Amino acid sequence: MAAEMIKIDPEHRERAFSRCKDVISRGGVIAYPTDTFYGLGADPKDPVAVKRLYEIKGRKADQPILLLINKAEDVKKWAAEINPESENLMKKFWPGPLTLVFKAGADVLRELTAGTGTIGLRVPGSELTRSLLDFLGIALTGTSANVSGRPNPQTADEVAASVGDKVDLILDGGRTAGGKASTVVDVSAGQPRLLRDGAFPLQDVRPGGCNGNTPSRK
Repeated sequence: MAAEMIKIDPEHRERAFSRCKDVISRGGVIAYPTDTFYGLGADPKDPVAVKRLYEIKGRKADQPILLLINKAEDVKKWAAEINPESENLMKKFWPGPLTLVFKAGADVLRELTAGTGTIGLRVPGSELTRSLLDFLGIALTGTSANVSGRPNPQTADEVAASVGDKVDLILDGGRTAGGKASTVVDVSAGQPRLLRDGAFPLQDVRPGGCNGNTPSRK
C-alpha cells in the first residue's frame, strides 16, 4: 500500500507537521526532508518503531542510527558526557551537516547504538527540518530514506519509488540540497576522530586529523 504523501504549505506548515506528529506518536515511520537528503523519521525512544525502520531499510543490526535534534542543548538528552572538544565543534558547525558521535546515555536504545555504546547526533542546517523537530518536541532518527545500498533520495517522488510502500507518510518539502552526506566525527573519547569524510572536509573539522573506521550512520 502506497504511503500517504503531504506537500508542505509554506504558509501553514503546522498542518503537515500535525499529521507527522499523529503518525509518529502511533509508532509510525515518516520520510522527511533534511539539509542533505530525505530521512526516515521514527521516535527514537520507541523500540518497535526503530526495529521497523531497520526492516524498511534492510539494514544490518550492527549498523547504528544517527539522530537529528533541534538544538545543541538537546545533546544532553542523549549523550553521557559533553567534552570541550565537542562543544567547540557544535558551536562552529551546527546547524549543519556534521554528525558528532558521543558516548550514549544509559537510557538510549541499544538498537540505535548497535551495541557500540555511542550515539550520532546532528542539528540539521535546514530551517524547515529544525521547525519540524521543534513542532514534534522530540528527536527523530535521521538515516536516509532508502533501502540500504541504494541512492540517497533528494525528492519525495524518489522516496516513494524506493520505500513508498513501506513507510506511513512522506512529507514533501521539495528537493533537498543533496551533495555529500554529513561528515561524521567521533568525540566520545575526547580527541575528535574522523569516521566519515563528507560535507565538511577533514581539514575544516580538525587540522591534522586521521581517518577511522566505523559502521555507516547515514
